[in-house]
Parts: sequence; C-alpha cells; structure tokens
Amino acid sequence: MDAEFMAEALAQARLAGEAGEVPVGAVVVRGGEVVGRGYNCPISTADPTAHAEVRALRDAARRLGNYRLSGCTLYVTLEPCAMCTGAIFHARVHRVVYGARDPKTGVAGSTVDLYAEARLNHHASIEGGVLAEECGALLSAFFAERRRQTKGPCKCG
Repeated sequence: MDAEFMAEALAQARLAGEAGEVPVGAVVVRGGEVVGRGYNCPISTADPTAHAEVRALRDAARRLGNYRLSGCTLYVTLEPCAMCTGAIFHARVHRVVYGARDPKTGVAGSTVDLYAEARLNHHASIEGGVLAEECGALLSAFFAERRRQTKGPCKCG
C-alpha cells in the first residue's frame, strides 16, 4: 500500500512542477483512504509555509473536522523539513512515509533526526525510501531544467 499512496503523492508533486514550483507532493491517509492532498506552492502564494505537507495536513484537518490527525499516515515525496515536522507532530500524525532524502534540510536523519528526539512530546514513526528513485528523479529533472533556463546565452562578448 505504501507504494500506491506514494504514487498519489507523486501525482501531487507533478502538479507543483507544472505550476513552476519545486515538485514535492503529499497525501494524508486514514483507514486506507486519502483524506488530504497538497503540493508545494510557496512561490505562487508568497507563503513560506505552503509546503506540500502543511497543505495536505490542512486539507485533511478540514475534511475530518479536527486538527488532530491521530491514526493518519502522511506520504510525502521528499524528506520533511523542520517546519513540516513540527506541523506533523502538532497534528499527532501516527506515521510518515517519504520518498527521497533531503541532504540539505531533511530532519529525519539527513541533517538531524527530530523523529528520534526523546525530549519532544510527540513522535511519529518514519520510513524513507519508498519510490525514492521516482521522487528523486522528478526533483533532479526540475532543478536541471531550472539551471538550463538560468544559464542562457553567453554575454561575454
């Protein structure tokens, strides 16, 4: 089931990429049903909190009528950052499954491991690497295209 729900998160990530945003997507699942969806859109919304995870959590909370998402699993295509992890913990998400690691801002072991921090009052179980190649390839292609676009023709004449 993890691969199936990660594929749903990848579909959300593609929507972000099509909109010119970093292609990260997320879905919240409870009882085998997707109850929340989100994709990155901080650029278009001028909102630094508009990460895929936060948007999926907001959607799920709205649909379920409760900001506590106990018993839910969050699927996200990229290892969560500190901000998103804080939201995940406050929402009381039970489990997080991510695709690609994020060596620059990931906090599930890549830079630090907030999921193993014993001093925090809530913990979610975490599993990485689900459809990691597909998730990573989507990000790599996006950034390669962005680099290609910014280089442009040489003006060193």
